[in-house]
Amino acid sequence: MSYFTEDHIQFRQSLRDFLQREVVPFVDEWEKVGNPPREIWKKFGDMGYFGLKYPEKYGGLDLDFFYTVIFLEELARVNSGGTAAALGAHAYLSLAHMNNEGTEEQKENYLRAGIAGDKFGCMAVTEPFGGSDVAAMRTTAVRDGNEWVINGSKTFITNGVLSDFLVVAAKTEPELKQAGISMFVIDRDTPGLSATKLDKLGWRASDTGEIAFDNVRVSASALMGQENQGFYYIMQQFALERIIMAVGGYAGSEYALEYALKYMQEREAFGRPLTKFQELRHRVAQLAAEIEQQKQFVYYLASRFDKGEYIVKEAAMAKLLCTQLSDKVAFEVMQFLGGYGYMEEYQAARMFRDSRLGQIGGGTSEIMKEIIAKMAIDDVRYS
Repeated sequence: MSYFTEDHIQFRQSLRDFLQREVVPFVDEWEKVGNPPREIWKKFGDMGYFGLKYPEKYGGLDLDFFYTVIFLEELARVNSGGTAAALGAHAYLSLAHMNNEGTEEQKENYLRAGIAGDKFGCMAVTEPFGGSDVAAMRTTAVRDGNEWVINGSKTFITNGVLSDFLVVAAKTEPELKQAGISMFVIDRDTPGLSATKLDKLGWRASDTGEIAFDNVRVSASALMGQENQGFYYIMQQFALERIIMAVGGYAGSEYALEYALKYMQEREAFGRPLTKFQELRHRVAQLAAEIEQQKQFVYYLASRFDKGEYIVKEAAMAKLLCTQLSDKVAFEVMQFLGGYGYMEEYQAARMFRDSRLGQIGGGTSEIMKEIIAKMAIDDVRYS
């Protein structure tokens, strides 16, 4: 079954050309600096890449979900997990919540500017003591007249230091636990808000921050959606986030294997190319089969997601398996390259570092297994 039309194919080629021109030559520098430059957001916005799935009313293109799949697959080929994370966190976390829960005024201010690349955002949910346990968050928002006063902290937030606005989850009624969480949009320059950049093993081309809220006052109009519905809004978006990470997992694996094969075809040992050694050939064959299997699974899920189906279990499965595969492929590719795989001048080293976060971000592999177990064993159903 083919999921891609001629228009999809043309879009892929145009996007690949754009990335080869505007991104690939510069990612090494962005990895050193720790973030893409601000002007790249505008370039992506001008090309419409941030608005692929969003309404035309706000400057989007309102295209089917497979354009997003192509966008993510091609981003994986630039071999910079940080670059993909920075762009993806804006396009599919902060803007997704703004599109779904934002008021008309908020959408005009943030969604429109975000699609255009004039502003970029972050999604602030994870906390130092919470991790994957969203319900355990301690950040609070207390109503004071026509304002909300926010106190607490967030951590591991992609674009957490440099973004223009933040979509923030906070407890408005702590005694209700997960049923007392609300969502807010906050401008970066709001008094009392501060951020510290974190030093990471991989994804080095994205700024990841720890954010502190010290009596941050925002207008009542900063509330997104309904009060105390934030937990459910977050849960609704997890299927999208996990499909996105699954795409990054198999697409990054596919590119890594292509890179390794090119090296192995040129590298000789004992008078013949590495691709002629049976042990290595069979390991490549096994990886190629697993990558294709996972890719087709995610394409199937993407088609269901595009129809509006709520694929909680399947998205968790895809995220679990694709990110596990990414780690496996990165490990093997480094081994295929031998000593050169351990050198920073070769791409395998970055692949190895970047792949590891896949099993942690967006819900750990252990959390994915528990979600699957609840649905497969305990017959839990989500709606």
